[in-house]
Amino acid sequence: MNRRAFIGTLAGGLLGAPLPTRAQPKIPRIGVLWPNPPATFEDFRAGLTELGYVEGRNIALEYRWAQGNLDRLPQFAEELVKLKVDVIVTLGPPAAIAVKRATETVPIVVLAIGDPVASGLVSNLGRPGGNLTGTTRMLSEMSTKHVELLKQAVPSLSRLAVLWNPDNSSHMPALKSAETAAHSLAIKVRAVEVRSPSDLHGAFATSERDRCDGLLFLADPVFFIRLRQVADLAADRRLPAVSNFIEFVRLGGLMGYAPSLPEEFRRAASYVDRILKGAKPGDLPIQQPTKFELAINLKTAKALGLTIPLSLLQRADQVNE
Repeated sequence: MNRRAFIGTLAGGLLGAPLPTRAQPKIPRIGVLWPNPPATFEDFRAGLTELGYVEGRNIALEYRWAQGNLDRLPQFAEELVKLKVDVIVTLGPPAAIAVKRATETVPIVVLAIGDPVASGLVSNLGRPGGNLTGTTRMLSEMSTKHVELLKQAVPSLSRLAVLWNPDNSSHMPALKSAETAAHSLAIKVRAVEVRSPSDLHGAFATSERDRCDGLLFLADPVFFIRLRQVADLAADRRLPAVSNFIEFVRLGGLMGYAPSLPEEFRRAASYVDRILKGAKPGDLPIQQPTKFELAINLKTAKALGLTIPLSLLQRADQVNE
């Protein structure tokens, strides 16, 4: 082959070779382990959007929806860990415990932990250590407030049924707080265990048999996924009820008092952002709520023959008529 033919062959080979491609930047992946219905995740997604994250563009989300089936949480937690996600976001103590058992290294951001210390998830709120941080709903303090609010709405309240889940590690201290508050108001407490939705009818039958004239149920996925059923059962038995879920009032429950979910979820989204930028979860304090919402259903109050004090109505953020 002469020199001119060789150069032509070389040039042709170079022109026919594929051009080198620039490596696409890896986008971070968030694992989502959610015990509640998917719609309840939207406030957190909105928080990510406010921080500039767009799913599919600069962030990927791997979802595991338990849809109230808490037995699936450990399996889902292990699946997310195997996917090597950059951070796992979850909700409530049962899911948080499942994730914590599945990994000691993947950062975890937990929303709405009733009592992180009592749950054994962190040793203290200010510096949680380890691979977990998030937000707390201050369930024990909230339970005290719920008893006080229900007594204001129902001055004749004398026997209070408290539905609680012994499998929820935040519930025992919250139950004790409710009992202490009730004792100071001369109210007797009947604690009724509810471990699964199938226990609800029996729990209300027990409350009725014990002549309870008020109801408090502690925040738990077992109750949230059956919130309408709880509201209907309370209405059927003419039980004035208070809850840590504002949604309860829209479904016909008498009262709801809780931290603001949009604010709580936005703050949790900011923690995910900080972790993706290099912060260690153990250095981020468990955030306590700063904004609370009170909702009252006047239609339900009327059906129960109650007159809600004006002082209570003036404090309400939502009044359903």
